[in-house]
Amino acid sequence: MIQLSERIQKIKPSATLAITAKAAELRATGKNIISLSVGEPDFETPKAAREAGIEAINAGFTRYTAVSGIPALRQAIAEKFKKDNDLDYEAEDILVSTGGKQCIYNLLQAMINPGDEVIIPAPYWVSYPDMVLLAEGVPIIVEANADANFKLTAAQLEAAITPKTKLLFINSPSNPTGMIYSADDLAALGEVIRKYPNIAVATDDMYEKILFDDKKFATFAQINPDLKDRTITFNGVSKAYCMTGWRIGFCAGPRELIKAMGKAQSQSTSNPSSISQKAALAALMGPTDELNEMVKVYQTRRTWLVKALNNIPGIHCITPDGAFYLFPSVAGWIGKTTSNGTQLTNDVVICEWLLDAAGVALVPGTEFGSPGQIRFSYAVSQDTLEDAVNRIAEAAKKLN
Repeated sequence: MIQLSERIQKIKPSATLAITAKAAELRATGKNIISLSVGEPDFETPKAAREAGIEAINAGFTRYTAVSGIPALRQAIAEKFKKDNDLDYEAEDILVSTGGKQCIYNLLQAMINPGDEVIIPAPYWVSYPDMVLLAEGVPIIVEANADANFKLTAAQLEAAITPKTKLLFINSPSNPTGMIYSADDLAALGEVIRKYPNIAVATDDMYEKILFDDKKFATFAQINPDLKDRTITFNGVSKAYCMTGWRIGFCAGPRELIKAMGKAQSQSTSNPSSISQKAALAALMGPTDELNEMVKVYQTRRTWLVKALNNIPGIHCITPDGAFYLFPSVAGWIGKTTSNGTQLTNDVVICEWLLDAAGVALVPGTEFGSPGQIRFSYAVSQDTLEDAVNRIAEAAKKLN
């Protein structure tokens, strides 16, 4: 009998993908299921990117590329960092990967030794802790609660640091909360990191372009330029440019570390798709009209959904700054009993009940390190959102 490695047995499958698959299974049996579980834009890839992909295929651009990405794309990414974030990088400081997840995986494989500690504020993107475990590191989870807008404070960071600390993760705007770290927030964290020369910072800016209410985006190295040589900045085209399936993420950082990450990539995925790279290049260099319109639609949905959820007894939702998620508390439902006699003991049971009773698929906050919350994705039409909220409200009326 084949024995699985201890390494793989330490980790769990992606919760969001698992719930999405469960919703698809229920739909296949004829059930009317609304999925608000997947973090995927419901808009089309920009026309310029689609056309560039087609042109690349027709031109025969279907061979291997350099492992780290084609030079033109890496240069365009360097220009993006300068224009958007006032960060100076050369193409050699850039790595293009098969999605942002692959970039982060490469970093952890290149940096983390067995026993190294990685500080991860919770709520966190579900993959961070498991990717740390795959690198044989130790995830150190620090809870950032709703009172602090789900953001790690400088005092919390200082308290979590030990001689084994190697890396800090920051995700802004956040998946799952949609909250952003302001320039002042990042400066305060930088004051702490500055004291510890052996600690690096990984900042995941994948939702950078999806901001509301005229909020201003800032990234860690921009606010703490003296720490740039200890910062790895991640981004990609998946969310802002609606290119999830194209699988292009990228990052910038210290050149020797980027080279090491490229070495890890060369022995795993090798180069990202040649066609996708051409499409990403067109997206980054193309017009932003479609992006701007998408952000306006998301802001309208967000405002409506926050109000609608707060009108349902038992739910409390704060207003996020960006991305396309809400992360409300459902603590008011815990302890209640459903119409079939099931007691709602935690957020996982609540999500199971909502899938069964309301036909709405959501992700429990436990999967993001924050029990008592649930994540809503509003990357669906307004009609779908209204249908989902009505179903949830009706199910909630039957709780005892």
